[in-house]
Amino acid sequence: MKWIDISVSLRNGMPVWPGDRPFEISRDCDISLGDAANLSSLSTTAHVGTHMDAPLHFVAGGASIDRIPIDVLIGPARVIEIADPQLVRARDLEAHALRPGERILFKTRNSSRDWASEEFTGDFVSIAPDAARHIAARGVSLVGIDYLSVGAYGGKEGAETHRALLGAGVWILEGLDLREVEPGGYELICLPLKIAGADGAPARAVLRSR
Repeated sequence: MKWIDISVSLRNGMPVWPGDRPFEISRDCDISLGDAANLSSLSTTAHVGTHMDAPLHFVAGGASIDRIPIDVLIGPARVIEIADPQLVRARDLEAHALRPGERILFKTRNSSRDWASEEFTGDFVSIAPDAARHIAARGVSLVGIDYLSVGAYGGKEGAETHRALLGAGVWILEGLDLREVEPGGYELICLPLKIAGADGAPARAVLRSR
């Protein structure tokens, strides 16, 4: 069965979280200019495009991204479509019966547009703090969403959502491209860069229908 790439391509000018260092790739050596090889340099934040948050991102003394268990990153995943145009709420999750150890990816109205080619927008669908607590209480191992953050932009709710998840050991996958993905069961492979001591890292994520 076909693998679906749900990662966003990193490119100059792509949207980043306000205040974060923009992604930049530059060519240091160029064959067309007489150099023996092409060689590029990268400058960016750890939380760019499709990326994972480690507990260290919001929890003092929390685990860094290089300490994520491999079995969290590979295995069955469930894509759940959320119709609410503003938030993933706890009441919306009751019917889905989240189970311990599950990998849950939320497809929202964020996927109705190619956000990766547009400027940052603060009105994206995010996970409400009550939903984050619900997810944590069910023992979910990984949760993902189709924009740059699981938490809302502005105010304290975004940090509250992150702390509720990361503080309970739920690893976070953000910046997913789920436009071509239907709700249902999949096999997930998601491998963030293994950066020692980092609070997050860019990742390549793919799905295959189960």
